[in-house]
Amino acid sequence: MTNLLVRAVKWLALLAVALPAQAELPASVTQALHTAGIPADAVSVFVQQVDHNTPLLAHHADQALNPASTMKLLTTYAGLEILGSAYTWRTDLYSTGEMQGDTLNGDLMLKGYGDPAMTLENFWDLLRALRQKGVRDIRGDLVLDRGYFEPQTYDPAAFDGEPYRAYNAGPDALLVNFKATRFVFAGDVSTGKVAIQADPALPQLNIVNQLALTQVPCADWKDRLGYKVARNGQGVTVTFSGNYSVACGEKSLDLSLFDDTVYIFELFKQLWREQGGSFNGKLKTGNTPDNARLLVRATSPPLSDVIRLINKYSNNVMARQTLLTIGAEQSGTPGNIESGGKAIRTWLAGKHLDFNELVIDNGAGLSRESRISSRHLGALLLAAYDSPMMPELMSSLPVVAVDGTLEQRMKNTNIAGRAHLKTGSLDGVRAVAGYLLDARNRRWVVVFMINHPRAGASKAAQDALLEWLHNRD
Repeated sequence: MTNLLVRAVKWLALLAVALPAQAELPASVTQALHTAGIPADAVSVFVQQVDHNTPLLAHHADQALNPASTMKLLTTYAGLEILGSAYTWRTDLYSTGEMQGDTLNGDLMLKGYGDPAMTLENFWDLLRALRQKGVRDIRGDLVLDRGYFEPQTYDPAAFDGEPYRAYNAGPDALLVNFKATRFVFAGDVSTGKVAIQADPALPQLNIVNQLALTQVPCADWKDRLGYKVARNGQGVTVTFSGNYSVACGEKSLDLSLFDDTVYIFELFKQLWREQGGSFNGKLKTGNTPDNARLLVRATSPPLSDVIRLINKYSNNVMARQTLLTIGAEQSGTPGNIESGGKAIRTWLAGKHLDFNELVIDNGAGLSRESRISSRHLGALLLAAYDSPMMPELMSSLPVVAVDGTLEQRMKNTNIAGRAHLKTGSLDGVRAVAGYLLDARNRRWVVVFMINHPRAGASKAAQDALLEWLHNRD
C-alpha cells in the first residue's frame, strides 16, 4: 500500500503541473471589481510560484497593457545586470586655467555623466571639495558640459498638463537636486498664518502667500492648496492660494520652476559664496576641452542603492537617467532613449525573453505609450528571482505596510511585511507587481494590471488578490 500511495502522490503532482493555469479570477477579486464597476476583461493577472514552471493564475495575461510605474522593474533589473550593482556615476570639475595662490584664472567646467543622485547636499560637498583644493576666487565663467546624454526636446506639460510638478522633470546629464525647489508649509496658531519656506531659496524666486489657516482634517491637503507660476525673464513668482490645516504639521511640495542651466548656475553661485568663495563669471554651455585638467570628482552611491530610491519612492527622473545611462554605456555617448531601449532588448534576448509587445518608452512608466503584458512582467520577475541580482532588486521594492509607497498599505493584515511590491498609478491605470510570501512560506510572483477609466477604484480588488494568494491552501 505504501508504494501505491507514493506512486499516486507522484502521479497527482505531475498532473497538477500539467494542468492549465486557472483563468477565472478568485471570487473575492471578482466581487471587489464588481463593486468598483470594473469589468473583469479590463484586468490582467499573472501568478506563479517562483520554483514552479507553470502559473497558478493567468487571467487575460497576454494583453499588452500600460503598466504605469511597474515598468521601473524592467529598467532597474536591466540596470543591475547590464551596468552592475556596484556601478557609480561621476560628476567632474575641470579647468584649463592656472592657479595663482587661491585664485583660479580661467573657466570652471562642470561635466555631468548622468548621476541621478546628485542631491543638494552632494552638490554642496562637490563644491566644498573644490574649496579644500585651495580654490577661493574663480576668475572665469562656469561652463556646463551636458554632452553625456543626447539633448532632448522635452515638454514637461505634455503628459498631464502639470509642467511644474517635480515628477515631470526631464532627464539631464547634469541633473542637480532633481531640478526641484521644495516648499515647506507649516501652520502657526499663534499668528493665524501659514509659513512657507523654499529650499533652495534662489534670489530669482518670489513667493506670494495667500494661504488661509484652517483646523480641518489634513487628509486632502494637496487638493485644498493651489499654486500659480508666473515668469518674468529669469525671475519666477509662485502664488499659493487656498487653505492649509494646522493639523497637517509640516508638509512639503516639490516644484521644478527654473530652466535647467539657470537652476544649476544660480545654485552654484549661492553655494559657492556660502562657502566663502567668490565668483562673478557668466553661464556657458559646451564641451570640456581635451587639455582640461581634473580638479575634483564626485562619485554617486552605487546603483544598488540608487534603485532603492527609484523603486521605493517611484522616482521617475532617476529611472529615466538609468535608461539613458544604459544606452550611453552600451552604445556610446551621447546616450538616448533609443540606445537604452535597444540595449535592454538585447539583454532580454540573451535571457531568452521575447517580449514582442514591449514598449519601453522612457523607462519610468510615466507614459501613455508604455506596454507590457502581465505574463511577460511576471516572466521578468521570475528570471530576476533566479538571478544573482535578486537580493538587490527585491530589497529595492516597497514592503507592504513597512516602507516606501506601501508604508500605509494593508496595515494590520496578514500581508504586512510579507510582500515586496512595486505599484503603478496613472489616470485610468493601476498596477502592482512583485513577490509575495504566503502563509506557508512559499514565494510567489504576482502581477495585477488594470487599464480602465475606473482603475482608481481597484485598490480593494488588488488587496483581495494578495489576501487570496497569501491564505490559499
